[in-house]
Amino acid sequence: MKEEGRPSPVRVMVVDDHPMWREAVARDLDEAGYDVVATSGEGRQALRVAAAVRPDVVVLDLRLPDLAGVEVARGLGASAAPPRVLVLSASAEEEDVLEAVKAGASGYLVKSASREEFLDAVRRTAAGDAVFTPGLAGLVLGEYRRLAHLTPGPRGDEERDGPRLTERETEVLRMVAKGLTYRQIAERLVLSHRTVQNHVQNTLSKLQLHNRVELVRYAIEKGLVELGGG
Repeated sequence: MKEEGRPSPVRVMVVDDHPMWREAVARDLDEAGYDVVATSGEGRQALRVAAAVRPDVVVLDLRLPDLAGVEVARGLGASAAPPRVLVLSASAEEEDVLEAVKAGASGYLVKSASREEFLDAVRRTAAGDAVFTPGLAGLVLGEYRRLAHLTPGPRGDEERDGPRLTERETEVLRMVAKGLTYRQIAERLVLSHRTVQNHVQNTLSKLQLHNRVELVRYAIEKGLVELGGG
């Protein structure tokens, strides 16, 4: 039972077909204070269990014996209470990364990441960040930029008459799209952490978006992100 006044721990489910690895990941999460609500070694089972336990975050491997990880990610995203999905895979192949993100994954981490990097990725994923192993973020941003040039914007002419962002909201949006955390943005702009959160929430509301992953996509479509920029 959680102490009164303290937030409930983040609920995490681990999906991986290797028992020893799955147990080690669950143990690391438990020791770090996360609530590991379920583990699974199969994709279809994972979808059934996730529907019952409703985790906040699912740590998902791509290589499962019965159902591809990307299909599991799609199924989770279509559920009544979709969790955020952090892929934890041995593969750093471009095709695997892009397929996972297109399927709805919020982040992608390779299994060679350190324990600290993994736990930080889970924390940031739970908070709504788009989290990628260094070197993969540029790949994903580049693909979104390419697709944005090939297809028209989702709202066409209607968008030009829509809500306009303030200069500060646009500045914060650019930094979010580059992968900076709220704390890093606050330090760069000499603002409080809460002020940065408010700017992001206002921007989400104005653009009728739901999370920071969608903000990243919007920023790329609008050409607000310069790849390789600081």
